[in-house]
Amino acid sequence: MKIMKYKKGRKGQYKLELANGQELFLYEEVILKYELLLRGYINECDMSLIASDNKEWDVYYASLSSLKSRFKSSYDIKELLLKKMFEEELIDKVILKLVSQGYLNDSLFARSYINNQIVTTMKGPKKIERELERHHVDRAIIKEEIQSYDQELQRERIDKVIQKSLKCNRKLGGAVLKKKITNDLVKLGYDSLLVEEVFLDVDIPDCSLIASLEYEKLRKRLERRYEGAELERKIKEKLYQKGLSYEN
Repeated sequence: MKIMKYKKGRKGQYKLELANGQELFLYEEVILKYELLLRGYINECDMSLIASDNKEWDVYYASLSSLKSRFKSSYDIKELLLKKMFEEELIDKVILKLVSQGYLNDSLFARSYINNQIVTTMKGPKKIERELERHHVDRAIIKEEIQSYDQELQRERIDKVIQKSLKCNRKLGGAVLKKKITNDLVKLGYDSLLVEEVFLDVDIPDCSLIASLEYEKLRKRLERRYEGAELERKIKEKLYQKGLSYEN
Protein backbone atom coordinates (compact mmCIF):
# COMPACT_ATOMS: atom_id res chain seq x y z
CA MET A 1 0.00 0.00 0.00
CA LYS A 2 1.54 3.29 -1.14
CA ILE A 3 2.14 6.08 1.37
CA MET A 4 0.69 9.21 -0.20
CA LYS A 5 1.90 11.69 2.40
CA TYR A 6 2.99 11.95 5.97
CA LYS A 7 3.10 14.60 8.67
CA LYS A 8 4.92 14.73 11.99
CA GLY A 9 2.52 14.92 14.90
CA ARG A 10 2.71 14.99 18.68
CA LYS A 11 4.63 12.71 21.04
CA GLY A 12 7.00 11.37 18.40
CA GLN A 13 4.24 10.05 16.14
CA TYR A 14 3.73 10.54 12.40
CA LYS A 15 0.43 10.62 10.57
CA LEU A 16 0.65 8.51 7.42
CA GLU A 17 -2.04 8.70 4.71
CA LEU A 18 -2.26 5.62 2.46
CA ALA A 19 -3.53 5.31 -1.09
CA ASN A 20 -6.76 3.64 0.08
CA GLY A 21 -7.57 6.61 2.34
CA GLN A 22 -6.49 4.84 5.52
CA GLU A 23 -4.64 6.91 8.13
CA LEU A 24 -1.97 5.46 10.42
CA PHE A 25 -0.44 7.11 13.47
CA LEU A 26 2.95 5.51 13.98
CA TYR A 27 5.91 6.22 16.23
CA GLU A 28 9.15 7.32 14.65
CA GLU A 29 10.89 4.17 15.93
CA VAL A 30 8.42 1.95 14.06
CA ILE A 31 8.77 3.98 10.86
CA LEU A 32 12.55 3.70 11.01
CA LYS A 33 12.47 -0.02 11.81
CA TYR A 34 10.38 -0.83 8.73
CA GLU A 35 11.95 1.94 6.56
CA LEU A 36 8.47 3.11 5.64
CA LEU A 37 9.34 6.61 4.46
CA LEU A 38 12.42 5.37 2.63
CA ARG A 39 10.40 2.72 0.78
CA GLY A 40 7.27 4.81 0.37
CA TYR A 41 4.87 1.92 0.87
CA ILE A 42 3.66 -0.64 3.43
CA ASN A 43 3.42 -4.33 2.72
CA GLU A 44 0.09 -5.83 3.75
CA CYS A 45 1.91 -8.70 5.44
CA ASP A 46 3.75 -6.22 7.69
CA MET A 47 0.62 -4.44 8.93
CA SER A 48 0.01 -6.67 11.96
CA LEU A 49 3.69 -6.52 12.98
CA ILE A 50 3.69 -2.74 12.60
CA ALA A 51 0.53 -2.44 14.71
CA SER A 52 2.01 -4.70 17.41
CA ASP A 53 5.28 -2.77 17.56
CA ASN A 54 3.43 0.53 17.65
CA LYS A 55 1.32 -0.65 20.59
CA GLU A 56 4.51 -1.55 22.47
CA TRP A 57 5.78 2.00 21.96
CA ASP A 58 2.41 3.26 23.24
CA VAL A 59 3.09 1.42 26.49
CA TYR A 60 6.70 2.60 26.57
CA TYR A 61 5.90 6.29 26.17
CA ALA A 62 2.99 6.11 28.61
CA SER A 63 5.47 4.77 31.15
CA LEU A 64 8.03 7.50 30.49
CA SER A 65 5.34 10.16 30.76
CA SER A 66 4.35 8.86 34.18
CA LEU A 67 7.94 8.70 35.38
CA LYS A 68 8.50 12.38 34.55
CA SER A 69 6.47 13.51 37.57
CA ARG A 70 8.24 11.38 40.20
CA PHE A 71 10.06 8.13 40.84
CA LYS A 72 7.90 5.03 40.80
CA SER A 73 8.50 1.38 41.60
CA SER A 74 8.15 -1.29 38.92
CA TYR A 75 4.93 -2.38 40.62
CA ASP A 76 3.52 1.17 40.52
CA ILE A 77 4.18 1.46 36.81
CA LYS A 78 2.61 -1.92 36.08
CA GLU A 79 -0.53 -1.04 38.06
CA LEU A 80 -0.82 2.29 36.25
CA LEU A 81 -0.48 0.64 32.83
CA LEU A 82 -2.99 -2.08 33.69
CA LYS A 83 -5.50 0.65 34.55
CA LYS A 84 -4.90 2.09 31.08
CA MET A 85 -6.01 -1.32 29.74
CA PHE A 86 -2.71 -2.25 28.11
CA GLU A 87 -1.98 -5.96 27.69
CA GLU A 88 -0.03 -7.45 30.61
CA GLU A 89 2.39 -9.25 28.28
CA LEU A 90 3.33 -5.94 26.64
CA ILE A 91 3.59 -4.23 30.02
CA ASP A 92 6.03 -6.83 31.34
CA LYS A 93 8.12 -6.53 28.19
CA VAL A 94 8.27 -2.74 28.46
CA ILE A 95 9.11 -2.86 32.17
CA LEU A 96 12.11 -5.07 31.41
CA LYS A 97 13.22 -2.53 28.79
CA LEU A 98 12.80 0.37 31.21
CA VAL A 99 14.80 -1.46 33.87
CA SER A 100 17.61 -2.22 31.43
CA GLN A 101 17.68 1.44 30.36
CA GLY A 102 17.79 2.65 33.96
CA TYR A 103 14.43 4.43 33.89
CA LEU A 104 13.07 1.97 36.45
CA ASN A 105 15.18 1.09 39.46
CA ASP A 106 13.54 -0.05 42.68
CA SER A 107 16.71 0.63 44.70
CA LEU A 108 16.79 4.25 43.54
CA PHE A 109 13.04 4.51 44.09
CA ALA A 110 13.39 3.26 47.68
CA ARG A 111 16.33 5.60 48.34
CA SER A 112 14.43 8.60 46.97
CA TYR A 113 11.27 7.67 48.87
CA ILE A 114 13.12 7.30 52.18
CA ASN A 115 14.96 10.62 51.75
CA ASN A 116 11.73 12.39 50.87
CA GLN A 117 9.93 11.01 53.93
CA ILE A 118 12.80 12.00 56.20
CA VAL A 119 12.81 15.55 54.84
CA THR A 120 9.05 16.14 54.68
CA THR A 121 7.62 14.05 57.54
CA MET A 122 8.40 12.85 61.06
CA LYS A 123 7.86 9.18 60.19
CA GLY A 124 10.11 6.55 61.71
CA PRO A 125 11.84 3.79 59.74
CA LYS A 126 9.28 1.06 60.42
CA LYS A 127 6.41 3.08 58.97
CA ILE A 128 8.47 3.99 55.90
CA GLU A 129 9.37 0.31 55.44
CA ARG A 130 5.68 -0.66 55.55
CA GLU A 131 4.88 1.97 52.93
CA LEU A 132 7.64 0.69 50.64
CA GLU A 133 6.26 -2.82 51.02
CA ARG A 134 2.93 -1.52 49.71
CA HIS A 135 4.86 -0.41 46.60
CA HIS A 136 6.06 -4.05 46.36
CA VAL A 137 9.72 -3.11 46.70
CA ASP A 138 11.82 -6.20 47.44
CA ARG A 139 12.43 -6.68 51.17
CA ALA A 140 16.20 -6.96 50.68
CA ILE A 141 16.25 -3.58 48.90
CA ILE A 142 14.21 -1.97 51.69
CA LYS A 143 16.57 -3.32 54.38
CA GLU A 144 19.57 -2.06 52.48
CA GLU A 145 18.28 1.44 51.78
CA ILE A 146 16.64 2.08 55.19
CA GLN A 147 20.10 1.93 56.78
CA SER A 148 20.57 5.55 55.73
CA TYR A 149 18.01 6.38 58.44
CA ASP A 150 20.51 5.80 61.26
CA GLN A 151 19.77 5.72 64.98
CA GLU A 152 21.38 9.08 65.67
CA LEU A 153 18.93 10.76 63.31
CA GLN A 154 16.07 8.75 64.77
CA ARG A 155 16.98 9.87 68.29
CA GLU A 156 17.00 13.52 67.21
CA ARG A 157 13.57 13.21 65.68
CA ILE A 158 12.15 11.24 68.61
CA ASP A 159 13.39 13.94 70.98
CA LYS A 160 11.83 16.62 68.78
CA VAL A 161 8.45 14.86 68.88
CA ILE A 162 8.68 14.42 72.65
CA GLN A 163 9.57 18.07 73.28
CA LYS A 164 6.76 19.27 71.04
CA SER A 165 4.26 16.94 72.74
CA LEU A 166 5.34 18.12 76.20
CA LYS A 167 5.04 21.74 75.14
CA CYS A 168 1.59 21.26 73.62
CA ASN A 169 0.25 19.12 76.46
CA ARG A 170 -2.54 20.70 78.47
CA LYS A 171 -4.36 17.76 80.03
CA LEU A 172 -2.10 14.77 80.75
CA GLY A 173 0.87 14.20 83.00
CA GLY A 174 3.27 11.67 84.48
CA ALA A 175 3.23 8.06 83.27
CA VAL A 176 0.01 8.57 81.30
CA LEU A 177 1.56 11.37 79.27
CA LYS A 178 4.74 9.38 78.70
CA LYS A 179 2.73 6.36 77.55
CA LYS A 180 0.69 8.47 75.15
CA ILE A 181 3.81 10.04 73.60
CA THR A 182 5.45 6.60 73.35
CA ASN A 183 2.38 5.17 71.60
CA ASP A 184 2.33 8.10 69.19
CA LEU A 185 6.01 7.54 68.35
CA VAL A 186 5.51 3.81 67.83
CA LYS A 187 2.63 4.58 65.46
CA LEU A 188 4.98 6.91 63.60
CA GLY A 189 7.30 3.93 63.09
CA TYR A 190 9.95 4.26 65.80
CA ASP A 191 11.18 1.35 67.90
CA SER A 192 9.76 1.40 71.44
CA LEU A 193 13.13 0.52 73.01
CA LEU A 194 14.81 3.44 71.25
CA VAL A 195 12.00 5.72 72.40
CA GLU A 196 12.56 4.53 75.97
CA GLU A 197 16.28 5.31 75.66
CA VAL A 198 15.56 8.86 74.55
CA PHE A 199 13.08 9.33 77.41
CA LEU A 200 15.90 8.64 79.89
CA ASP A 201 17.31 12.09 79.08
CA VAL A 202 13.94 13.86 79.11
CA ASP A 203 12.62 15.75 82.11
CA ILE A 204 8.86 15.51 82.24
CA PRO A 205 7.79 18.90 83.66
CA ASP A 206 5.97 19.44 86.94
CA CYS A 207 2.29 18.81 86.31
CA SER A 208 0.99 20.65 89.36
CA LEU A 209 -0.43 23.54 87.31
CA ILE A 210 -2.12 21.16 84.85
CA ALA A 211 -3.47 19.16 87.79
CA SER A 212 -4.82 22.27 89.45
CA LEU A 213 -6.60 23.43 86.30
CA GLU A 214 -8.01 19.96 85.62
CA TYR A 215 -9.14 19.70 89.23
CA GLU A 216 -11.21 22.87 88.93
CA LYS A 217 -12.70 21.80 85.60
CA LEU A 218 -13.66 18.37 86.97
CA ARG A 219 -15.06 19.85 90.15
CA LYS A 220 -17.41 22.15 88.23
CA ARG A 221 -18.56 19.26 86.07
CA LEU A 222 -18.98 16.62 88.78
CA GLU A 223 -20.40 18.68 91.67
CA ARG A 224 -23.77 18.53 89.94
CA ARG A 225 -23.94 14.82 90.76
CA TYR A 226 -21.65 14.32 93.76
CA GLU A 227 -20.70 16.12 96.93
CA GLY A 228 -18.35 15.87 99.89
CA ALA A 229 -15.95 12.94 100.11
CA GLU A 230 -17.52 11.17 97.13
CA LEU A 231 -16.97 14.24 94.95
CA GLU A 232 -13.29 14.37 95.93
CA ARG A 233 -12.89 10.65 95.23
CA LYS A 234 -14.44 10.96 91.76
CA ILE A 235 -12.26 13.95 90.91
CA LYS A 236 -9.09 12.13 91.99
CA GLU A 237 -10.10 9.06 89.98
CA LYS A 238 -10.42 11.18 86.87
CA LEU A 239 -7.11 12.92 87.56
CA TYR A 240 -5.36 9.57 88.06
CA GLN A 241 -6.63 8.39 84.68
CA LYS A 242 -4.84 11.39 83.19
CA GLY A 243 -1.65 10.66 85.14
CA LEU A 244 -2.22 13.61 87.48
CA SER A 245 -2.45 13.96 91.24
CA TYR A 246 -3.67 16.89 93.27
CA GLU A 247 -3.85 17.63 96.99
CA ASN A 248 -5.94 20.58 98.07
